[in-house]
Amino acid sequence: MTLEWLVPPSVLRQVSEENSHWLRLLILLSSERFSQAPFSFNSIQFSRMLVRVKYKTEQKYIKITDVTLQSFLKLGCSKFNIKEELQKDLKVYDESGTEIEDDVFEDFLKDPNCGILKLVAIDETQVSPDESLNSSADLSSCDSDETVIMPPNKRQRQECKAESMIENILLKKPGGDRVIKEYTRTKMLTDATRRQMVNILTAEMTETHGTSPPRDVRELYAKGIVSLFPYLKDPYSKNGYEHYYDSESGSGYLAWRLKTIQRKASTESPKPSSSSCLGGPTSKRPPSLKIDSQLNEDQIREAVSLMKHSSDEALVKQKMRLTFNYRQKMVHDPQKCSDMLSVFPRFKDVKGLIEQDFVLLFGESTSAKFLEKWPTAFKDKVIHQSKGLSHSREVQELIEATELTVEENQDEVDLLGWDSDLSSLILLLHLLPPSAQGRKKPGKMSVTQATGYLVVFIKAGTNIQEHLDSTEDRRQPYLLAVGTARSRIHAFYIVVDKVAIPCKAASSLCAFDELFKAHFVFGTAYCESLRNLYTFIQTTIYKIDIGKVKESPRVAELRARFVQ
Repeated sequence: MTLEWLVPPSVLRQVSEENSHWLRLLILLSSERFSQAPFSFNSIQFSRMLVRVKYKTEQKYIKITDVTLQSFLKLGCSKFNIKEELQKDLKVYDESGTEIEDDVFEDFLKDPNCGILKLVAIDETQVSPDESLNSSADLSSCDSDETVIMPPNKRQRQECKAESMIENILLKKPGGDRVIKEYTRTKMLTDATRRQMVNILTAEMTETHGTSPPRDVRELYAKGIVSLFPYLKDPYSKNGYEHYYDSESGSGYLAWRLKTIQRKASTESPKPSSSSCLGGPTSKRPPSLKIDSQLNEDQIREAVSLMKHSSDEALVKQKMRLTFNYRQKMVHDPQKCSDMLSVFPRFKDVKGLIEQDFVLLFGESTSAKFLEKWPTAFKDKVIHQSKGLSHSREVQELIEATELTVEENQDEVDLLGWDSDLSSLILLLHLLPPSAQGRKKPGKMSVTQATGYLVVFIKAGTNIQEHLDSTEDRRQPYLLAVGTARSRIHAFYIVVDKVAIPCKAASSLCAFDELFKAHFVFGTAYCESLRNLYTFIQTTIYKIDIGKVKESPRVAELRARFVQ
């Protein structure tokens, strides 16, 4: 076996005293150990080659033994357990989204900078946006990690561009790799890491496009974030990225950071969108359940008069049901809404009337959602998320209170404050703190101050009417808790217009459920400092007016953490 047979002449000509390593290799090839079978440089180069391969969100090493495309595809299918029906349409792409075909596959692998190979089954990219949004497998979220692969339509090409852009920015900017690593490890971002990511991206955006980048650029960045990090997508919003940038309202984390940059640069901020969102407790809506019969004006006056003097609670509830439509017209009439409790005073002493009106508005199924879902699906998540907050004494005490029961250690619970359920709701308020009210209004309210607009404690034996007379004049409902200690409440009341309405149950969770419903029954707007809290409860748990009510990015972000 001669050297000319093993090595091309062009290689032989390179052998010289300066290239002694070539000479040693040629001598090795000519030795007896290789005389039994043909040999080539390719067999040396690829006998132990490891290639990084990505399929959907998984990334693994594959050992290449046979440098043909078909052999590589078989290894990929085995490594990633790809379904047999998808294997026939499996393709390979490089990091730029270019397909690698059989005739160039071997040459491509010789490039030391070949990067990560990406496998994609064409059938998986054919899912329509609406189908992928509703799919329990969330295929669109899976494909968003692969959008650098050549997509079949314009929308996916744009997502591909956006994802690749965000990934490149984070990889080249200081601190960006920490963002990617944290998401890869936890499938979420802490508040601090999210702020860091937004700062990195807006800095790059303003460097490239100036301090007032076009709307399509802002949307491209927002789209790229949820494409690269699909678990940050809000499944209840139209596009999933509105909490980063909403083109209709000009809000979102990216928009807010850009406004801060613009203020620092002494540039005039763009005027906020004047468009208003529908939905919420002040919106008019038809009843969900059919009322047995409609009363004329004379019958309504007769029913109202009868209810005021009747001691039969069943009769009062029946008449309240029949006058529901009239009452709803009252609460949405600016001239009559303040007379609601004087015309229908039985709210003050007959328990369950708020619940009855709410059921007429939304139905039994919606009415039951909070009490069904909070203890099982949300409470533990709130506690877990709260442990990532700054460790103030108040937050730590609330977390400890949620983990104790009265039976286990009553003295310790008394020391800490509210019971477990109410403590978890106040923790949610810490996760969704009051938003700043703007330059012309008072500064941002603390969570401790906002808690006073949610629940107020008074000692048992205190004259309730004296308490009501001493409070400021406000229409937004709040809970009045009466007991010997915050953890030992005997009765809850909902205070509206300085009127105390007794809650149906003494449980703090049931009382909060009734407090939320009172906003819709009486048509009262949310207290501004509690808007984020109530909006989250409304859209995420009760699923009322999804897509209609205006939400802060913080609400959408927390929901994305909880429901993914």
